Amino acid sequence: MSTAYFLMNVRLNHEIEVIQEIKKTLENNIMLDYEIQGIHGVYDIILKITTKNDDELKHILLQKIKPINHIQYAMTMMVI
Repeated sequence: MSTAYFLMNVRLNHEIEVIQEIKKTLENNIMLDYEIQGIHGVYDIILKITTKNDDELKHILLQKIKPINHIQYAMTMMVI
């Protein structure tokens, strides 16, 4: 199993919209587990995602999550 935390900064007042879009993108994928929260501090949203392997995790983060509108900056932290 591969796990990563994906920390995001989004455009002001678009946090809920981005969270809903991420949930919509991930909700039907039975091959992963995720948790998402809006937070206060340096970042606006934190996504914890677990998949079967690193390749699947990278594909989801780079191809499905990162292109979502209103995400201005994102940092990925892979769990070792």
